[in-house]
Amino acid sequence: MLEEQLDSVFAALADPTRRAILSRLARGEKSVSELAEPFDMSMPAISKHLKVLERAGLVERGREAQWRPCRLNAKPLKKAAGWIEHYRKFWEESFDRLDAYLKELQKPARGKNRK
Repeated sequence: MLEEQLDSVFAALADPTRRAILSRLARGEKSVSELAEPFDMSMPAISKHLKVLERAGLVERGREAQWRPCRLNAKPLKKAAGWIEHYRKFWEESFDRLDAYLKELQKPARGKNRK
């Protein structure tokens, strides 16, 4: 289940338009038409992007009379960040080992005759 959710989150984040939509929603709820304003695309295209974000669990839609606000759900992002964090630690530890090795190589050789 976690693997499938991560797959859908990363797939949703792969598109720059969807990332821009999420950035706008991070500042607060917006209607679909408000979300569409800065983009040069049709409303059906914006709706398709929103559906991808909804399937990934990143966007929720409410209902207040005639207004259907979209809001960000950051929980799936937290899970994705946790997955990435594991690999960040791996690379940091690898770089630390490489740094220690390079420092060891740069030490002057002991016991060798110098001319």
